[in-house]
Amino acid sequence: MESISTSPTADQDSDNGSPSTFFLQAQARMESEIIGQQILVERLLIALLADGHLLVEGAPGLAKTRAVKALADCIEGDFQRLQFTPDLLPADLTGTEIYQRNNDSFRFQPGPLFHNIVLADEINRAPAKVQSALLEAMSERQISVGRKTHKLPDLFMVMATQNPIEQEGTYPLPEAQLDRFLMQVNVDYPDYSSEKMILDLARREALDELGSQTAQPTILTPATIMQARREVLDLYLAEPLKEYIVQLILATRNPDTCGEKMENWIEYGASPRATIALERCSKARAWLQNREYVSPEDIQAVIHDILRHRLLLSFEAEGEGINSEMVIDELLRHIPVP
Repeated sequence: MESISTSPTADQDSDNGSPSTFFLQAQARMESEIIGQQILVERLLIALLADGHLLVEGAPGLAKTRAVKALADCIEGDFQRLQFTPDLLPADLTGTEIYQRNNDSFRFQPGPLFHNIVLADEINRAPAKVQSALLEAMSERQISVGRKTHKLPDLFMVMATQNPIEQEGTYPLPEAQLDRFLMQVNVDYPDYSSEKMILDLARREALDELGSQTAQPTILTPATIMQARREVLDLYLAEPLKEYIVQLILATRNPDTCGEKMENWIEYGASPRATIALERCSKARAWLQNREYVSPEDIQAVIHDILRHRLLLSFEAEGEGINSEMVIDELLRHIPVP
């Protein structure tokens, strides 16, 4: 990778390097800070490129919060972490109107959603009203307080986390809100070699904190990100692959076309949002791989993250121990690759 300055300057997006160069630098930095979670790092960048939101599920201590913080450190913007709890109120996210006695009027005080990167930690611990407020922000890029609507920043991304272990005192996300997430990524424990590298990294960081550690410069400016998104949208997608994407999604709505097993397993299929998400994420992955075209491997690499939270399985499937991963694998086996 070409070595260039990573300081955010006005001419960064002109003749100092292409957007892909800066994204590769951001990916390399994040992978050096988040050991053993290359898939999570790649999915974070894909979500940023596809202008979507990410739902991450994994046990505590698997660097979910650290990953989104590392992404925020690479971006010229602001970051806000929100710890969701059962007593949280919608105004705690959106902000509220404050009465000003001196002129007998109200002034809007923006809440933590008015940031570029928002981490919603343990999102399923918040009640329905709070989840609805977040849903409007995610889907409409705006929030409503009283009779007024306030626009969120153009660069706005939510990464929400869920703990799959402890389910007491939680409010499962409704299907309508799950569908708003571009992808759901499941994070697993690191392997043996990664665990050893994590020990070394923790020691180095502890020593850095005792010394005079300087903050690393940002790499991605908003202009760079917007230019990269345009390049991703313009990436070449062959007509047979476009048909392949549509066939995969339609098969979830008409599972009988894939055999009796699939018909018995799927209760409800994916919406058109899944079709759009699969196309954009496939293009974003190809772009990160420095290719000018989408391949079938790009589609197959991201389809599990696109569909695992959008498929509603039947009681029969659950009784047989069938999960979404198995259903998607079966789907890929039945739909021929062009």
